[in-house]
Amino acid sequence: MQPELLSSSAILAVIRKAVTRREDAALVYEKASRLDLAEKERKEVELLQAFIPPLLGEADIDRLLQEVISEQKLTVGDKKALGQVFKAFYTKVDKSSVDSKLVKSRADALFSSSS
Repeated sequence: MQPELLSSSAILAVIRKAVTRREDAALVYEKASRLDLAEKERKEVELLQAFIPPLLGEADIDRLLQEVISEQKLTVGDKKALGQVFKAFYTKVDKSSVDSKLVKSRADALFSSSS
């Protein structure tokens, strides 16, 4: 029986999670005055980041969200349409290429500012 292969987006998600864990560990080590261990974690972060593309920036996310809103002919300010925005957004963008918390906050901001 062969092991199941992961998709490229799943692999990127695993690497991003590993980066986050090491960044968090480095902060903990710094607070504990273990600069040697913090430096080790930061070097591992650098190494892992070489394998992943950068996340989309806020401006790109805003542009894509605006495209989705206009394509879907959604009423900005209608909180019920927010689910449709996310669904359409993630058909255009691979989840591993964005920070989902940033996408949510930008979508919320767009929907609340233009009501």
